[in-house]
Amino acid sequence: MQVWEADDARRRHMGRFSRRDTAPELALRRELHGRGRRFFVDRRVSPCSRVRPDIVFPRARIAVFVDGCFWHWCEEHAHLPKANAALWRSKLLANRQRDALNEAILISEGWRVIRVWEHDDVGLAADLVEEALDRWAMITGRL
Repeated sequence: MQVWEADDARRRHMGRFSRRDTAPELALRRELHGRGRRFFVDRRVSPCSRVRPDIVFPRARIAVFVDGCFWHWCEEHAHLPKANAALWRSKLLANRQRDALNEAILISEGWRVIRVWEHDDVGLAADLVEEALDRWAMITGRL
């Protein structure tokens, strides 16, 4: 495992960014809540992984992730910083690999994983989640 070293100024700067409650995540939560959906936020769901999905529907076993374009290296909007480009490239690739590993763990444990990007339309993202919830309700007879 690679160790990421940062000076104190960089550590303070990065510490200001929130791990949860980002604007895209809040928008999706508001939309789902407005549609009558109730869920948990930032909840650990697996004993085999430290991953904490942004939105969790535990009974339906649906985990929703709202991925940021920079940190999860969106194909459309990703850009590498010019300073330390090699370091950032390996860091962001490691993030993508970690995401894929965590998703595989959740799927193997019976979770349905939904990933949306921060730039996705909120209504369409909520539609994806609702389709999965409706499919679960039809299968289990919880209409």
